[in-house]
Amino acid sequence: MEGKGYMDIYGNTITLQQQAYGDTCQDFTVTSAKVSVRSLTTWTCIVWVVAYAIFFYTDHSAVLTAAILVSIVGLLLYLHLVKVDHESLLILGSLGIQRTTTYASGREHTVFVEMCRVQDVVINEGISMHRVNYYLCLLLKDPSDPQAGVSQVVPVFQSAQPRLDCLAEVYRSCQEILSSQWSKAAS
Repeated sequence: MEGKGYMDIYGNTITLQQQAYGDTCQDFTVTSAKVSVRSLTTWTCIVWVVAYAIFFYTDHSAVLTAAILVSIVGLLLYLHLVKVDHESLLILGSLGIQRTTTYASGREHTVFVEMCRVQDVVINEGISMHRVNYYLCLLLKDPSDPQAGVSQVVPVFQSAQPRLDCLAEVYRSCQEILSSQWSKAAS
């Protein structure tokens, strides 16, 4: 699997890996930076120093016990619910698109969208205060009402938040696969 370095919207390094399994199947994986031991140590020290300061003034050992428990539970929740290790987008030309988010704890969240629901893949922009962020989005339609147009917009790579150059590379490959599938379906 080839990996290419990019930046996210905050200037952190991310890696885009592409794996082709044929003309109509491709996997894109965006890997974020690993958990920083320095930041974890810093937050743990801050919690414990505050706990020791409270213990110093109150003489209650329960404060220290609570600080240890809060540190451990907080770290586990962060790794299991918040910190994303990598996100992948698997395009299976005739079947659909699968999005997978893998958290630092190893937990995975996978969503599969059938190709009959996919109307298009686009790069959308979101404007917030003084910044323009770009998102790769799946435009989904309701298969029971094909005349209704777009029924849902699903952003991809929400945690990694890659910059436009990375999204453009994924977008071009997605369009190649989707256009070949739609031309086969039309003929």
